[in-house]
Amino acid sequence: MKRIGIADTTFARYDMAKSAEDELKSNITGFKIVRYTVPGIKDLPVACKKLFEEQNCDIVMALGMPGPKPIDKQCAHEASTGLIQTQLMCNKHIIEVFVHEDEASNGKELVWLADRRVREHALNVIDLLFHPKNLARKAGEGLREGFEDAGPIR
Repeated sequence: MKRIGIADTTFARYDMAKSAEDELKSNITGFKIVRYTVPGIKDLPVACKKLFEEQNCDIVMALGMPGPKPIDKQCAHEASTGLIQTQLMCNKHIIEVFVHEDEASNGKELVWLADRRVREHALNVIDLLFHPKNLARKAGEGLREGFEDAGPIR
């Protein structure tokens, strides 16, 4: 049985893991979700590593919501770098799903964006684990998670 890890933070202003779990469960069966919640975004790399090494996850979603200040953006960059290192050390995918607070103009839009981005990335997790050829068919289509797709250049 495949194991999908979800690492999220208490710093986020929306329960992104709940959206991920809902989307995964509504689209496939035959897997187990293992959730690990940490305080902040810079804690995500070790959370993901623990999900791989201690919980035997096949893939992990790293969910975070950096704030709008310059220090928040710096922390998000450092966390992202750590997530890349963890992927390389573990030789497994981490799907990074960050929603920056300043991507939205108000709370309602932020909730919409977080929910949509997480759900669209959950579908990517399904494809990576169960239907990798689906991703090859979508190559070059300018797909974006959250806001509208950019579309292909023809």
